[in-house]
Amino acid sequence: MPYAIGVVLALLTALFLRSVGFDRDRAVYPTLLIVVASYYVLFGVMGGSVHALSIELIVMVGFALAAVLGFAVNLWWVVGALAGHGVFDFVHSRLIANPGVPAWWPAFCLSFDVGFAACLAALLIRRRLPPRARLA
Repeated sequence: MPYAIGVVLALLTALFLRSVGFDRDRAVYPTLLIVVASYYVLFGVMGGSVHALSIELIVMVGFALAAVLGFAVNLWWVVGALAGHGVFDFVHSRLIANPGVPAWWPAFCLSFDVGFAACLAALLIRRRLPPRARLA
């Protein structure tokens, strides 16, 4: 069930951002990537593990840098980082012991990340969004 909910929420989020015009500002997709990456940090705080929190912060910084790169250079970096975060969700429990992560979270987050990456990729392929930043 978490997989289905994640995919549906990704589609609804993408449709919402597009329909209300939030995606006219290219920062919305990199910002969403940073928010997605921040949840494991939150779970580290909730679980009370300083070790998990430290590792999760390092990982989040990596995804935040990818978001900045995607914003500044090309939104395909954001697509790749979102899909990469889905892979991270798949292997997270094998890499980081974070007691604050709900049991259903990795499946939900994986499907949201990959689903949203696919939506953003579709917009870029169909040229509904410019992939590169416009120079002033």
